Amino acid sequence: MSEQNKEAIFEKGERLPSDIITGTAWHNKLVDEDSIYTTAVGVEKFEPGSRNAWHSHPGGQIIIVLDGVGYHQIKGGPVQVVRKGDVIKCPPGILHWHGASQDRSVTQIYMLPNTENGLADWSERVTDEEYYNVK
Repeated sequence: MSEQNKEAIFEKGERLPSDIITGTAWHNKLVDEDSIYTTAVGVEKFEPGSRNAWHSHPGGQIIIVLDGVGYHQIKGGPVQVVRKGDVIKCPPGILHWHGASQDRSVTQIYMLPNTENGLADWSERVTDEEYYNVK
């Protein structure tokens, strides 16, 4: 086991598919959705410059940033810089995206409540113009 893996709390997981990710990102599902808890939980790591496509969650999403620096944007709002310890709430059915900053990776835990409503609805890719529009 490498020194980096010894320090990681969670395994890196599987690489996310290129149809929903620009760049490289990893996903480790920690809690599968079921009819008892109706919540999915996982950890994601986005490499520098990586981000997911615009998407929404029928039951909403909560993100807790564990390490690094990332970006998050709700459609129509500004791109926000997020850092270790930040908590982000994405309302149900609202388009948003998130990922790493241009020069730093970001690791985050996501929680998808109310999974009986569905997990995610994917939309178009985040353009470079949208991604680089950090204020």
